[in-house]
Order: sequence, then structure tokens, then C-alpha cells
Amino acid sequence: MRYLHTMVRVKDLAASLDFYGHILGLVESHRIESEAGRFTLVYLAAPDDMATATKNHAPLLELTYNWDEENYQGGRNFGHLAFEVDDIYQTCEYLIEQGVTLNRPPRDGYMAFIKSPDGISIELLQQGEKLEPIEPWVSMLNRDSW
Repeated sequence: MRYLHTMVRVKDLAASLDFYGHILGLVESHRIESEAGRFTLVYLAAPDDMATATKNHAPLLELTYNWDEENYQGGRNFGHLAFEVDDIYQTCEYLIEQGVTLNRPPRDGYMAFIKSPDGISIELLQQGEKLEPIEPWVSMLNRDSW
């Protein structure tokens, strides 16, 4: 058995591609458009996984966009996606500059949570050892659910 992908349904493909691609830095591996099925599937990979994703079609994040309007709810009951980052503080600072809310700031130098435009929780984890807890992160409070 091997892990292939995680699928999340998105309401606004452009906003989701901006979030996952432009802001988080994921790269499009490939996409499938189905006129008959009235959907678009966009497969994204973390930059460090791109070679493996291209070769094996895994590990990937699949964004599913149904052309007919649907109201998706329950992003939180999905659980979360998790990404490892080189520097949790630098990543969170960048996300704030991009207008992203930190739902759980990296007070411990290791873990933070944000949400996608569709309410999917995304966990960011510091690669390797925890960083030394520092301000302003230590004093930041949680916002909303994560």
C-alpha cells in the first residue's frame, strides 16, 4: 500500500489555486477537465515532492472543483492537511503579510494552523527540532477554530 493523494472540494478554483499555489508554494503537477462530468481536478505537490509526484502521481493534493454550484460545509470535520516548513516563524510572517489568519500561532516554535479559503485546516510543522519560542509568537492568541 502507498499513499496517493488527499482530495478537497473547493468552491472557487482561482482562489484555491492562489492560496495553495501562490501563498503556500505548491506546484501544479497536472489537471483533468471533464466536460461530461462537469468538474476540474487539479493535482498539486510540494516543491520537494515534485519529482516523485511527477513520476508516481503521488504524494499529491487533489483540488476538486465541480462546475455546478454546491455548498460544501464541514471543512473542520475533515481533519487537516500537514506541511513541513524550513522556518515556522518566517513562514508564518509571510502568511500574515499575504493576509492569511494564523488560527494557531507557532507559540512553541514548532506548530501553527491556518485555513484555506474553503475552511480546510492546514497544520504547519517546523522541520527538525523546535525553534526557540520567541515574541511576538509566544504572546499571540488562537483565533477561531483550528
